[in-house]
Amino acid sequence: MEKQFKIFVYEEGEPPLFHNGPCRSIYSTEGNFIHGIEMNSQFRTRDPEKAHMFFLPFSVTMLVRFVYVSDSHDFGPIKRTVRDYVNVVAGKYPYWNRSLAADHFMLSCHDWGPETSRSTPYLHKNSIRVLCNANTSEGFKPTKDVSFPEINLQTGSIRGFIGGPSPSRRPVLAFFAGGLHGPIRPVLLEHWENKDEDIRVHRYLPKGISYYGMMKKSKYCICPSGYEVASPRVVEAIYVGCVPVLISEHYVPPFSDVLNWKSFSVEVPVKDVPNLKKILMDISPKQYVRMQRRVVQVRRHFEVQSPPKRFDAFHMILHSVWLRRLNVRIHNDIKIP
Repeated sequence: MEKQFKIFVYEEGEPPLFHNGPCRSIYSTEGNFIHGIEMNSQFRTRDPEKAHMFFLPFSVTMLVRFVYVSDSHDFGPIKRTVRDYVNVVAGKYPYWNRSLAADHFMLSCHDWGPETSRSTPYLHKNSIRVLCNANTSEGFKPTKDVSFPEINLQTGSIRGFIGGPSPSRRPVLAFFAGGLHGPIRPVLLEHWENKDEDIRVHRYLPKGISYYGMMKKSKYCICPSGYEVASPRVVEAIYVGCVPVLISEHYVPPFSDVLNWKSFSVEVPVKDVPNLKKILMDISPKQYVRMQRRVVQVRRHFEVQSPPKRFDAFHMILHSVWLRRLNVRIHNDIKIP
């Protein structure tokens, strides 16, 4: 991939909706990827005839901020903007119509990324959708689409968030603190909020307690889905060397093509939340240590670097897109309204 893969970034469109995105928020991976690929000289090509893939450089987060009418519950303005953009590039270049969008990709970490992809039928059904909200119950297809991590870069950098103590210096069995939203967290809080010294579950952190400090003290970090399947807690746990406990439904974890999540995380079905402590206690100390060491080993694949470095999140996203480009499937049975 590193020697061959070339991406053409459409230059049409103006900031802030295009060629721009947040770099200091829960949706920071949008801005970081757009900036990373546009500044990249290794993978980006200015000659579309040499490209294997074509990137649509719009940010769903910025569309929500500047196009969506607050509290309107109307996706129309966002979809029209994306549809108009697609019509512009499809009219100016031959590549969209040539492949029916199968060699094009979009990227979104915003919850509304999947809905935005429905702006045009080919974008939704043929193109590669790189999404944080990788929910198979909402049409995410692991063989075609790419799941990538939600990373809350509060300062725009990972500096100060990487690293944690060894397994022997983590006295807390499991930890979670977070707001009550979505269908899964109420179940978690009902069974475990302030009820067990080993399973530290809080809706609100007690005064004087550090969120990251607690993660670093914990063997396992509980990562339940909220309204959408992705959670920034997964990467936060990996950064501090805490074994993630994934509690979700229909979620495809990031980079599953090459990472064996069962080797460094614990997946707990929602129905088994009442048995959470038993599930974690049944993991032997030896097995836990192996999992924790693997968390540290895979951490580099979730790091955001500027400029990007080999094997980091930027390169993992590109690798995931590359794998799907090798098996492009074109669907021509789409009814265009």
